[in-house]
Amino acid sequence: MEIERKYLIDKKNLPENLESYSYHMIEQGYLSTSPVVRIRRSDDEYYLTYKSPGKMVREEYNLPLTKESYYHLLEKIDGNLITKKRILIPLSDTSLTIELDIFSGAFEGLIMAEVEFESEEMANAFTPPQWFGEDVTFSKKYHNSTMSQMKF
Repeated sequence: MEIERKYLIDKKNLPENLESYSYHMIEQGYLSTSPVVRIRRSDDEYYLTYKSPGKMVREEYNLPLTKESYYHLLEKIDGNLITKKRILIPLSDTSLTIELDIFSGAFEGLIMAEVEFESEEMANAFTPPQWFGEDVTFSKKYHNSTMSQMKF
């Protein structure tokens, strides 16, 4: 089960010292958007993911792929390839981590933060840091699967 909140971030509001946090380079494409079936490369790890419908709460299943399988499936994606740097920022005084996604490629300039929770109650009670912008948790427009289908 994935329970997450998602926020837009203004570049001028980013926290200082981002280079001091660990990060992952992510590339992902969609084989289907209904249901959501995604392939992802995160650094040197490869996955096939299924996500059920939903916005803040939905089922998510990750299956490992080989590098060869990933690149074979990459040729079959439908729409835009999503590329981003995901910076992991621990949220002080909690066990939560901010996943700060700085997009490149087709979505250059877009910055979003995601926070995953153990329960819906935690997600609903969450007070975001001051530097977070608009809460887009319930906007399908900011699902990566929807973004993959945008025309430019």
